[in-house]
Amino acid sequence: MTSAADELREQVRERYAQSARAVSDGCGCRACCGEDEAGKFGEELYDAEQRAVLPEDAALASLGCGNPTAVAELREGEVVLDLGSGGGIDVILSARRVGPTGLVYGLDMTDEMLALARKNAAEAGITNSIFLKGIIEQVPLPAESVDVVISNCVINLSSDKAAVLAEIGRVLRPGGRVGVSDVVAEDHLTPEQRAERGSYVGCIAGALSKAEYVSGLEAAGFEQIEVTFTHEVAEDGMHGAIVKAVKTLEPEKLALPVIRPAAR
Repeated sequence: MTSAADELREQVRERYAQSARAVSDGCGCRACCGEDEAGKFGEELYDAEQRAVLPEDAALASLGCGNPTAVAELREGEVVLDLGSGGGIDVILSARRVGPTGLVYGLDMTDEMLALARKNAAEAGITNSIFLKGIIEQVPLPAESVDVVISNCVINLSSDKAAVLAEIGRVLRPGGRVGVSDVVAEDHLTPEQRAERGSYVGCIAGALSKAEYVSGLEAAGFEQIEVTFTHEVAEDGMHGAIVKAVKTLEPEKLALPVIRPAAR
Protein backbone atom coordinates (compact mmCIF):
# COMPACT_ATOMS: atom_id res chain seq x y z
CA MET A 1 0.00 0.00 0.00
CA THR A 2 1.27 3.46 -0.91
CA SER A 3 1.74 5.67 2.13
CA ALA A 4 0.88 9.35 2.36
CA ALA A 5 4.62 10.12 2.49
CA ASP A 6 5.19 8.16 -0.72
CA GLU A 7 2.34 9.99 -2.44
CA LEU A 8 3.73 13.33 -1.36
CA ARG A 9 7.23 12.41 -2.56
CA GLU A 10 5.79 11.42 -5.93
CA GLN A 11 4.00 14.76 -6.22
CA VAL A 12 7.28 16.57 -5.52
CA ARG A 13 9.18 14.33 -7.95
CA GLU A 14 6.68 14.99 -10.74
CA ARG A 15 6.70 18.74 -10.10
CA TYR A 16 10.49 18.88 -10.50
CA ALA A 17 10.50 16.46 -13.43
CA GLN A 18 8.05 18.81 -15.13
CA SER A 19 10.38 21.73 -14.43
CA ALA A 20 13.36 19.88 -15.91
CA ARG A 21 11.38 18.96 -19.01
CA ALA A 22 10.29 22.57 -19.38
CA VAL A 23 13.91 23.75 -19.42
CA SER A 24 14.92 21.03 -21.87
CA ASP A 25 12.05 22.14 -24.12
CA GLY A 26 13.37 25.70 -24.08
CA CYS A 27 10.96 27.21 -21.57
CA GLY A 28 11.98 28.71 -18.22
CA CYS A 29 10.69 26.83 -15.16
CA ARG A 30 8.81 29.70 -13.65
CA ALA A 31 6.79 30.47 -16.76
CA CYS A 32 6.01 26.84 -17.55
CA CYS A 33 5.00 26.05 -13.99
CA GLY A 34 2.59 28.97 -14.05
CA GLU A 35 4.17 30.74 -11.07
CA ASP A 36 4.79 34.44 -10.56
CA GLU A 37 7.46 34.39 -7.89
CA ALA A 38 10.02 36.88 -9.21
CA GLY A 39 12.47 37.88 -6.51
CA LYS A 40 11.30 35.12 -4.14
CA PHE A 41 12.45 31.93 -5.87
CA GLY A 42 14.89 31.09 -8.64
CA GLU A 43 17.98 32.42 -10.35
CA GLU A 44 17.35 36.05 -9.40
CA LEU A 45 18.62 35.24 -5.88
CA TYR A 46 22.13 34.79 -7.33
CA ASP A 47 24.25 37.81 -8.16
CA ALA A 48 25.13 38.76 -11.74
CA GLU A 49 28.71 37.52 -11.42
CA GLN A 50 27.55 34.06 -10.38
CA ARG A 51 24.91 33.86 -13.10
CA ALA A 52 27.50 34.86 -15.70
CA VAL A 53 29.50 31.62 -15.21
CA LEU A 54 26.44 29.36 -15.35
CA PRO A 55 24.96 27.61 -18.38
CA GLU A 56 21.60 29.16 -19.19
CA ASP A 57 19.73 25.94 -18.44
CA ALA A 58 21.27 25.72 -14.95
CA ALA A 59 19.96 29.18 -14.11
CA LEU A 60 16.54 28.52 -15.64
CA ALA A 61 16.16 25.29 -13.66
CA SER A 62 16.70 26.99 -10.31
CA LEU A 63 13.64 26.78 -8.07
CA GLY A 64 15.46 27.61 -4.85
CA CYS A 65 14.62 30.24 -2.27
CA GLY A 66 18.16 31.47 -1.61
CA ASN A 67 21.84 31.12 -2.40
CA PRO A 68 23.50 28.59 -0.07
CA THR A 69 26.89 28.92 -1.77
CA ALA A 70 27.04 32.52 -0.56
CA VAL A 71 26.85 31.50 3.12
CA ALA A 72 28.51 28.07 3.27
CA GLU A 73 32.05 29.56 3.33
CA LEU A 74 33.43 26.81 1.10
CA ARG A 75 37.18 26.24 1.06
CA GLU A 76 39.70 24.69 -1.31
CA GLY A 77 39.80 20.90 -1.10
CA GLU A 78 36.52 20.39 0.77
CA VAL A 79 33.96 17.70 0.03
CA VAL A 80 30.46 19.14 -0.34
CA LEU A 81 27.02 17.51 -0.56
CA ASP A 82 24.11 19.36 -2.16
CA LEU A 83 20.76 17.88 -1.08
CA GLY A 84 18.20 18.13 -3.87
CA SER A 85 20.67 19.40 -6.45
CA GLY A 86 18.10 20.01 -9.19
CA GLY A 87 19.58 21.46 -12.37
CA GLY A 88 23.02 21.69 -10.79
CA ILE A 89 23.39 25.42 -10.16
CA ASP A 90 24.75 25.07 -6.61
CA VAL A 91 26.94 22.09 -7.51
CA ILE A 92 28.57 24.10 -10.30
CA LEU A 93 29.19 27.13 -8.09
CA SER A 94 30.44 24.96 -5.22
CA ALA A 95 32.77 22.98 -7.47
CA ARG A 96 34.42 26.21 -8.56
CA ARG A 97 34.85 27.23 -4.90
CA VAL A 98 36.45 23.99 -3.68
CA GLY A 99 38.72 23.70 -6.70
CA PRO A 100 40.27 20.65 -8.34
CA THR A 101 41.29 19.09 -5.02
CA GLY A 102 37.72 19.28 -3.75
CA LEU A 103 34.62 17.32 -4.68
CA VAL A 104 30.91 18.12 -4.82
CA TYR A 105 28.13 15.53 -4.69
CA GLY A 106 24.71 16.44 -6.03
CA LEU A 107 21.85 14.26 -4.73
CA ASP A 108 18.47 14.24 -6.44
CA MET A 109 15.61 11.76 -6.79
CA THR A 110 14.42 12.96 -10.20
CA ASP A 111 15.91 11.36 -13.33
CA GLU A 112 15.08 14.38 -15.47
CA MET A 113 16.85 16.78 -13.11
CA LEU A 114 19.89 14.50 -12.83
CA ALA A 115 20.22 14.36 -16.61
CA LEU A 116 19.88 18.13 -16.85
CA ALA A 117 22.41 18.69 -14.06
CA ARG A 118 25.01 16.40 -15.64
CA LYS A 119 24.61 18.22 -18.94
CA ASN A 120 24.94 21.60 -17.26
CA ALA A 121 28.04 20.57 -15.29
CA ALA A 122 29.70 19.26 -18.45
CA GLU A 123 28.83 22.46 -20.30
CA ALA A 124 30.36 24.49 -17.46
CA GLY A 125 33.57 22.44 -17.62
CA ILE A 126 33.11 21.00 -14.12
CA THR A 127 35.09 17.80 -13.55
CA ASN A 128 34.97 17.57 -9.74
CA SER A 129 31.28 16.75 -9.32
CA ILE A 130 29.34 13.51 -8.95
CA PHE A 131 25.55 13.34 -9.26
CA LEU A 132 23.77 10.62 -7.29
CA LYS A 133 20.21 9.38 -7.46
CA GLY A 134 18.53 9.04 -4.08
CA ILE A 135 16.33 10.64 -1.47
CA ILE A 136 17.50 13.08 1.16
CA GLU A 137 16.11 10.90 3.98
CA GLN A 138 18.55 8.12 2.96
CA VAL A 139 21.74 9.67 1.61
CA PRO A 140 23.79 7.09 -0.37
CA LEU A 141 27.14 8.14 1.12
CA PRO A 142 29.23 6.72 3.99
CA ALA A 143 29.21 8.23 7.47
CA GLU A 144 31.57 11.16 8.08
CA SER A 145 32.41 11.49 4.38
CA VAL A 146 31.71 15.18 3.69
CA ASP A 147 32.81 18.53 5.10
CA VAL A 148 29.82 20.70 4.19
CA VAL A 149 26.14 20.07 3.42
CA ILE A 150 24.24 22.65 1.41
CA SER A 151 20.66 22.67 0.15
CA ASN A 152 18.37 25.14 -1.54
CA CYS A 153 14.68 25.07 -0.66
CA VAL A 154 14.45 21.27 -0.48
CA ILE A 155 14.32 20.24 3.18
CA ASN A 156 10.86 21.82 3.51
CA LEU A 157 9.63 19.34 0.86
CA SER A 158 10.48 16.26 2.94
CA SER A 159 7.75 14.52 4.91
CA ASP A 160 10.35 13.26 7.43
CA LYS A 161 12.56 16.19 8.32
CA ALA A 162 13.96 14.50 11.42
CA ALA A 163 15.37 11.80 9.15
CA VAL A 164 16.88 14.43 6.85
CA LEU A 165 18.59 16.25 9.71
CA ALA A 166 19.84 12.94 11.13
CA GLU A 167 21.28 11.99 7.74
CA ILE A 168 23.04 15.36 7.49
CA GLY A 169 24.59 14.68 10.88
CA ARG A 170 25.58 11.16 9.83
CA VAL A 171 27.42 12.09 6.62
CA LEU A 172 29.20 15.13 8.05
CA ARG A 173 32.59 14.79 9.67
CA PRO A 174 32.86 16.08 13.26
CA GLY A 175 33.11 19.85 13.00
CA GLY A 176 31.45 19.76 9.57
CA ARG A 177 29.12 22.56 8.55
CA VAL A 178 25.57 23.05 7.34
CA GLY A 179 24.74 26.03 5.14
CA VAL A 180 21.28 25.78 3.60
CA SER A 181 18.57 28.03 2.26
CA ASP A 182 15.03 26.99 3.07
CA VAL A 183 11.53 28.29 3.66
CA VAL A 184 10.97 28.78 7.38
CA ALA A 185 7.84 29.86 9.26
CA GLU A 186 7.62 32.29 12.14
CA ASP A 187 7.10 30.44 15.41
CA HIS A 188 3.54 31.61 15.98
CA LEU A 189 2.21 29.87 12.85
CA THR A 190 0.64 26.45 13.33
CA PRO A 191 1.04 23.76 10.64
CA GLU A 192 -2.55 24.45 9.59
CA GLN A 193 -1.83 28.17 9.19
CA ARG A 194 1.27 27.40 7.11
CA ALA A 195 -0.85 25.21 4.82
CA GLU A 196 -3.26 28.11 4.32
CA ARG A 197 -0.40 30.18 2.86
CA GLY A 198 0.68 27.77 0.14
CA SER A 199 0.96 24.17 -1.01
CA TYR A 200 3.42 21.50 0.09
CA VAL A 201 4.98 21.16 -3.37
CA GLY A 202 5.12 24.94 -3.53
CA CYS A 203 7.57 24.88 -0.58
CA ILE A 204 5.21 26.52 1.92
CA ALA A 205 2.93 24.07 3.75
CA GLY A 206 5.76 21.73 4.79
CA ALA A 207 8.08 24.41 6.18
CA LEU A 208 9.43 24.10 9.69
CA SER A 209 9.19 27.00 12.11
CA LYS A 210 12.37 28.69 13.29
CA ALA A 211 12.14 27.01 16.71
CA GLU A 212 11.46 23.60 15.12
CA TYR A 213 14.54 23.97 12.93
CA VAL A 214 16.72 24.83 15.92
CA SER A 215 15.43 21.97 18.07
CA GLY A 216 15.68 19.52 15.17
CA LEU A 217 19.32 20.41 14.53
CA GLU A 218 20.11 20.19 18.22
CA ALA A 219 18.59 16.71 18.36
CA ALA A 220 20.70 15.69 15.35
CA GLY A 221 23.93 16.71 17.11
CA PHE A 222 24.53 20.28 15.95
CA GLU A 223 25.63 23.46 17.69
CA GLN A 224 26.28 27.10 16.74
CA ILE A 225 22.84 27.06 15.10
CA GLU A 226 21.63 30.18 13.30
CA VAL A 227 18.33 30.64 11.46
CA THR A 228 18.17 34.03 9.77
CA PHE A 229 15.18 35.27 7.79
CA THR A 230 16.17 36.91 4.48
CA HIS A 231 12.98 37.72 2.57
CA GLU A 232 9.26 37.03 2.66
CA VAL A 233 8.06 34.27 0.34
CA ALA A 234 4.41 34.14 1.38
CA GLU A 235 2.23 36.53 3.31
CA ASP A 236 2.09 36.74 7.08
CA GLY A 237 5.08 34.89 8.45
CA MET A 238 6.67 32.69 5.78
CA HIS A 239 10.27 33.55 4.91
CA GLY A 240 13.24 32.48 2.89
CA ALA A 241 15.95 31.82 5.45
CA ILE A 242 19.61 30.94 5.86
CA VAL A 243 20.23 28.02 8.22
CA LYS A 244 23.76 27.44 9.53
CA ALA A 245 25.09 24.95 12.06
CA VAL A 246 28.20 22.98 13.02
CA LYS A 247 28.27 19.27 13.82
CA THR A 248 29.35 18.75 17.41
CA LEU A 249 32.84 17.35 17.81
CA GLU A 250 32.91 13.89 19.30
CA PRO A 251 33.96 14.11 22.97
CA GLU A 252 36.94 11.82 22.58
CA LYS A 253 38.27 14.01 19.77
CA LEU A 254 37.87 17.40 21.41
CA ALA A 255 41.48 17.54 22.62
CA LEU A 256 42.93 16.14 19.39
CA PRO A 257 43.77 17.94 16.16
CA VAL A 258 41.45 17.32 13.24
CA ILE A 259 43.38 15.30 10.68
CA ARG A 260 42.41 16.25 7.14
CA PRO A 261 42.44 13.61 4.40
CA ALA A 262 45.13 13.90 1.76
CA ALA A 263 44.27 16.12 -1.16
CA ARG A 264 42.81 14.28 -4.10
